[in-house]
Amino acid sequence: MADRGLLIVISGFAGSGKGTVVKQILADRPYRCSLSTSVTTRSPRPGEEEGVSYFFRTNEEFERMIREGELIEYAQYVSHYYGTPKAWVEQKMKEGIDVILEIEIQGAMNIKKMYPDAVLIFLMPPGASELEKRLVGRGTEDAATVRARLSRACEEAQGIENYDYLVINDEVEACAGRIETIADAERLRTGRQADQIRQMQQGLERFRV
Repeated sequence: MADRGLLIVISGFAGSGKGTVVKQILADRPYRCSLSTSVTTRSPRPGEEEGVSYFFRTNEEFERMIREGELIEYAQYVSHYYGTPKAWVEQKMKEGIDVILEIEIQGAMNIKKMYPDAVLIFLMPPGASELEKRLVGRGTEDAATVRARLSRACEEAQGIENYDYLVINDEVEACAGRIETIADAERLRTGRQADQIRQMQQGLERFRV
């Protein structure tokens, strides 16, 4: 268990900077962390590679994966399926690599049921005003869309207490460092050190009087 990779779920409001922080973590730990590669039924876009950007599958193949329990979680957006392949995640963790899933609250809760030892982290800016500032500052959406995202954030805020950790994204490198510290601490939990504990207990038996 000590050598097994962690399953790290990162959620957060739109505009919380999840993608940027995850990129920083992957840059800091290129051989120790991996962002989950999703399965999708949409067609590849220019520059996208099979197994790197996504695993591209037909609707029929994806629905078979659902029936046979090959996905940790999945959803449908604009007539296309997206999901997390169980076998890929399990293999990476077996290799000792921490797998990061960047998903929303409902999906995170479902994953916690399947993987009780998954580490759930909620990422958010220092305050509501800062979140609004970031959404407006992106300049990619109109006022109505920004308002809708803030309304959605209001709903999502009700589920934050179900996460294991809350991390404030005030500065990208510092935020990534906090998450990396969490991962290091999680690896040292006694529940993940069963083999080492057992070996020590067995080794000490010869001293029992």
